[in-house]
Amino acid sequence: MTAVFRKPAFRYGRGHRGADLAGVPGQAVLVAREGVVVFAGAVAGRGVVSVDHPDGLRSTYEPVTAAVVAGARLAGGDPVGSLEPGHAGCPTEACLHWGVRRERLDHLDPLVLLRPPRVRLLPWAGAPEPAGPAPGVSPPVPAATTPAAG
Repeated sequence: MTAVFRKPAFRYGRGHRGADLAGVPGQAVLVAREGVVVFAGAVAGRGVVSVDHPDGLRSTYEPVTAAVVAGARLAGGDPVGSLEPGHAGCPTEACLHWGVRRERLDHLDPLVLLRPPRVRLLPWAGAPEPAGPAPGVSPPVPAATTPAAG
């Protein structure tokens, strides 16, 4: 990664609304998750592909020579195009700027699309009590006590 996500302090403030990933020109750019292409074309002279995902997020990939058209349905990992050189500020030959947003302007760190969800176990009222230790697990050993010095 050559540049990390930096959320702006306010809606139109400074920040980096995505992550820049080092690559090579012509490298395949793959969609992070399933979705529908909502835009594939040029914006300010750069190739851009935007994909709406079922959970309401939209991911954007640039600079990309699109291999898809608006309306195309994609599975996670499908190619959306090939990486173009010339991303401003890129320290390598080519960088993919990958952005994710919710609604119109709520930008998120795109790495949330890659991280597994955090799983927490919560107590369940009415759950049966465990019958004993799990197979292969020793029962807890009581802590040793020492007599008080006197």
